[in-house]
This record gives sequence, structure tokens and C-alpha cells, in this order.
Amino acid sequence: MKPGSGVQYGRYLRMHWSWNVYLGLTLFGLSAGLFFVDRRAGLISVIFSCCYYLVILLIYLYYRPRIMQAMIRFAGRFGDVQAQVLRELEIPAGIVDREGRIQWMNDRLLALTGLSEHYHKPIDTIFPYLTKPVFPVNSETKDISLEHEGTHLRAHIQKIALEKVVDGNLLSGQASDPDQEDWDPDHRRQDPDYRLREPEKENWLYMIYLIDETELTALRREMREEKAVVALVYLDNYEEAMDNIDEVHSSLMNVLIDREINKYSLAHQALSKKLEKDKYLLIMNQKSLSGLEEDHFSLLEEVKTVNIGNEIVMTISIGVGVGGDDYNQNYEYARTAMEMALGRGGDQAVLNRDGQMKFFGGKSQSGERHTRVKARVKAQAMREIMESKDRVLTMGHKITDMDSLGAAVGIYRAAKTLGKQVYIVLGEDSLPIRNWLTMLRESRDYEEEIFISHEKAVEICDGNTAVVVVDTARRTMVECEELLSKTKTIVVLDHHRQSTEQIQNAALSYIEPGASSACEMVAEILQYFEENVRLKSLEADCLYAGIIIDTNGFVAKTSARTFEAAAYLRRMGADVTRVRKALREDMDSYKARAEAVRHAEYFMGRFAISILPSEGLVSPNVVGAQAANELLDIIGVTASFVVTNYSGKVFISARAIDEVNVQVIMERLGGGGHMNIAGAQLQDVTCGEAVLRIKEILTTMTEAGEI
Repeated sequence: MKPGSGVQYGRYLRMHWSWNVYLGLTLFGLSAGLFFVDRRAGLISVIFSCCYYLVILLIYLYYRPRIMQAMIRFAGRFGDVQAQVLRELEIPAGIVDREGRIQWMNDRLLALTGLSEHYHKPIDTIFPYLTKPVFPVNSETKDISLEHEGTHLRAHIQKIALEKVVDGNLLSGQASDPDQEDWDPDHRRQDPDYRLREPEKENWLYMIYLIDETELTALRREMREEKAVVALVYLDNYEEAMDNIDEVHSSLMNVLIDREINKYSLAHQALSKKLEKDKYLLIMNQKSLSGLEEDHFSLLEEVKTVNIGNEIVMTISIGVGVGGDDYNQNYEYARTAMEMALGRGGDQAVLNRDGQMKFFGGKSQSGERHTRVKARVKAQAMREIMESKDRVLTMGHKITDMDSLGAAVGIYRAAKTLGKQVYIVLGEDSLPIRNWLTMLRESRDYEEEIFISHEKAVEICDGNTAVVVVDTARRTMVECEELLSKTKTIVVLDHHRQSTEQIQNAALSYIEPGASSACEMVAEILQYFEENVRLKSLEADCLYAGIIIDTNGFVAKTSARTFEAAAYLRRMGADVTRVRKALREDMDSYKARAEAVRHAEYFMGRFAISILPSEGLVSPNVVGAQAANELLDIIGVTASFVVTNYSGKVFISARAIDEVNVQVIMERLGGGGHMNIAGAQLQDVTCGEAVLRIKEILTTMTEAGEI
């Protein structure tokens, strides 16, 4: 009802009186017809119609006050019943103002909170989650889950315009007139921005209903915990470990390994089944999986304790699949997780939850490769792929370094040996490789277009082109990502541990985390690729320089295979003196590196953190990596982190010797790499902010026992 206009009839009651008037009009029509037939009869009919209208008017005037009084009495009684029903509603309910201050509570809410009806403090003093920012602003309703004294509740918040409450007198017992629901003061609903106004410009109240979902939450949790989980357990180095012990001890080793896995499975209510001599299948529910996550898959370390005099410690990899619709999909998730674990070097657990990867372990170095069978098989497969295509494009990662360039040059020579048209895709020249690029371009052994731009590569790439990616397996890190969608023939060669951004559907993928560098992998492949492969001396120098850079002068991450690859390159004409002279740096870079080392911070008694000044440096990210290497020479430093600004981004170079896995640390920042060589790139942060984030991660992971 319109305020200020007195009590009025509603729509339906007005319609009741209107029909009497409308039907009375038919009498005048009848009178008119009779008047034309007989004037006397028409006159009598007109008099009767006037008397009828006069009686109706008298009845209306006489009964109107009495009807309105009856309606008001009924509305009052109905409002009292409505208020009583709301007060005695079985669901706890209350009203708060737009500031969150309690205005009214029904009996159930009073009983739940143990407060009196005169309590008018903010509701977040009772339910901390119900703060002003969570109340609906643009929407009419909102649901929030909360917990109160061990009870799980769902708060249904409904926004109510204050004028509706005043008109309806929600709590005082006056019912609103449903017939006036279309009345719109100030024509607000015609305003398109009416519902988007800020709450402080309108007067609102919030009705809050608290629905007990304790039992429902328990049932949901029980259903979630009972969902199936599939896990695969592989022994990483079974053959190598068994080759060093006799037959009697090998049987004992098998028994002890089986016992450790079965004991661990029983402890977590999981069913284990041995599939092969070095492969196991585990079936469990999500409740058991939670226990495995809480102890960070301690089976990884327990298996290492099995020792019967064997020289090589046995390690395992675990792939877990969860979140699928059925067992088959969970098995596929587990298989994908296992591929990821093995691609990252093994000795770790990978949890694949509906496509989202989570990593555990990975604290040890990747096992040294004792066989060249894999390299020979990959070399032959690569040769077959190249022979089937007309041209070959090879590229590394963005901001090309020496390892990436050297590996690309090696692939260039392999394709040239087959007589193929081959190019190296390159973006902007970076300082560390600028001298090498100049030597390659000026050499008479190569055509002018040995290096091509992104635009040229995209133009010539088609379905008859093989694209070889070296030194990275991450799609977003390649030199020219568009090439990956121009052809289906993609070859990936990388020595980094795999990440979730790896290139999918590659025709050939050779990921070897145990290798020191991509140049080492390419040097091995060249030995099995073609008998008449002969590297030019400059090409051998590039590959050799790539190995030197990534191993820090054959100090970090080297194996027997690394030195064998270096020996092969020496036989192909690599000269140590030429390489050393080509790798020399300028004075500004040397001074900046010295400044980074001098101002390094010793954090938590084991980590060295420093900021490299980038002013005047062409490639501060490379100098930062060199500074991180030098910080490891300080006694007590187990891992080093050097931060620098370059091209609008903050680069972090992380290095370690053997005690800390810097790869898992950099993965927390969106980066990756190896256990002892890793890095990350950050945007929209300063170097100081990056240092704080590194410290937070180091503190958190140390307290959790992850590093």
C-alpha cells in the first residue's frame, strides 16, 4: 500500500466492487434497447438502473469502513501468526544491518548462540566467517560454509530492501499488501543501475538462515575418502643394483624390497600386487592416500634402507592417479604420473589429481646411466624421422644459451649429413653466444641462412618439416612456439626434469635428466646417428663449450658418460684453448659478479642469497648464474640464489651441490631445472620482493622437512 495515502483496497478487492459496476452497465444497455421498443418500458428500466446504482453506492459507503477494519484486524492477526512462525522456525535465523550488526534473532538462533534477544553486536563476534565483506552486494543471496562449536553450518544470506521490511512490518506483525507489489516508489526498477548501486547508497538488511549440514558434510567426506585411488611403484635402478650382487643375495634383496612395500601398503590399508620383478600396483582409497601425503611418501626413503652389502642403493618412483571417473581413468592418471616421475629422474612420487601434478621427494641425484642402448635407439629413430622429411628446423629455448646453441648446431650437422635442408631458428642474439654466432655466420663452411627468424621459420614450416627442440621440453619456453602447431613431426631432446608444461604428442621424446647437458646428449646421438658424421671443428667447439658451461667446468653433474662425450668431441677437433678464449667475459660482468658475491646474505645458516646489480650488463641473467656458482665455493653454503633484473623480468638463478634440491624450490616460483641447477622468472615484482618470496619458501620447506 502506498504510504501516506491511507488504507486502500487491494487489487482483488477492487476488482470485486468493479464487477458490480461493469455488470450494472448492461442494465443501461438493456434500458436503451427497451426505450426504442417502448418508451414507457425504457423509462421504467432507466429508473430501476439508477436505483440499483444508488443501492450499490449506499452499500459500499456503509460497509467500506467495516470491511477495512476487518481487513486490518485480520492483517494484524496474520502478522502476529507470521512473526510467531518465524520466531519458532526450526532453522536458526536472524536479521543484521548492512554493517553486520545483529538486529533480531529467532528462538533457534538464540538457543544456538546462548545469547539474549538484546544482543546487538556484530555477528562476526559469534561467527567469525560472517564479516561484512562476505555479504552479498550485487546478488540477492549468498551461501557460506562455516563451523560453530563442532557443527558444520551453511549460512544462507538474503539481501532485503529496508522499505520492503517497513511496508511489510516483518517483525511487528503488519503484513505487506501483495496487491501493491508492483508499486515502485521513485521508479527505481526502471533504473538499469538500480541493482548495481553501492550498498551505502541504499538501505539494506540481511536475513541469515543457518542450516545444519554436519551430517551431510560427514557423508560427503566419507564418500570422498572412499573413492578409489590407483598407484604404480617402479624400482628405478633394479637392473643396475642386481648386477653388482650374486644370485643368492639378489633373491634376498627381492624379498626385502617386497616386504618393505607390502608392509607400507598394509600400514595404509592399501592392496598391493606385484606385476613384474620391478613393478607394483597399489589400490587404496583417498583416506589412505591422505596418510601417504602426510608422511610425504616415506616409502621413498624406507626402500633406500634395504642394504645387504650392495654398492648401489635401490630407489623407487611412485605414480598416483586420483580424481578419475573410474578405475581405468585413475590408472591412466597413475601411468602419466609415473612417466613424469621417471622423466624427472626417479626417486620421487608424483600425484596426478585429475590432471594436476603434485611432487614429493626427488632429493637424490638422477642415477648415472650405465648403458648407451637408449641413446642408440633414439639416434636411429631420429634418423628415420629426418629421412622421411624434406627439411629440418631446430631450435632451443628462449634467451638462447651456449648449451642450447651447441645442441642445435649438432642437430644441424646430423641433418646436413643426410642431405636435408636445415635451419636453426633464433630470436634476438644474447651476449653469451654473440661471439659464437658471429663465428658461425662468418665461417665459409655454412650458407648465409644457417640462422633464420621466427617469421621465416613459420613461413617455410609445413607438414613435411621435422622440428627438433633441444634443451627444453616446456612448450612455453621454446624459441618459437608457433612452429609446434605447424607440423606434427616434433622431436624433443632435453636433460631437464620434466614439468607439467611439457610438449605433448611429440613423435620422438628423449628426456634424460641424468645427462649433464643437451650437448652431451647430442654428442652421444651423433656417434650412433650415421657412420660418416664428421663435425666441423667449430661445431665441436660449440658442443664442448655447452658441456663446460652446464657442468661449471666439469665440476657439477658429471658422469663417466659426460667425459666420454667430451672425449668424442676432442677427437672431432674441439680445442680447449679456443673454447676457453671464446668463453671469456668483459670487465663489467666480472665486477658485477664480484659485487653479488660480496653482498650475499647468509640465510638460515646454510643458504646464500644475493642481488646482482644489472646496470651496464648486456646479459645479467647469465652473470647471475655465474655468481650463484661461485657462492657454492663458500664453506657452509648448501644452496645459493642470485636475483637480478633483466628485460622487465626478475631472473633467479639457483645452484646447489648435493644436499638441497633447488629444482623443487624453483618449482614453487613457477620455474624448474635440475636438482643442483635451476631457475625461475618472475614478473611484476622487484628484486627485493623476489628475495622475500625465496626466504618464505625456504622457511616453509625447511619446517616441513621437504629440503
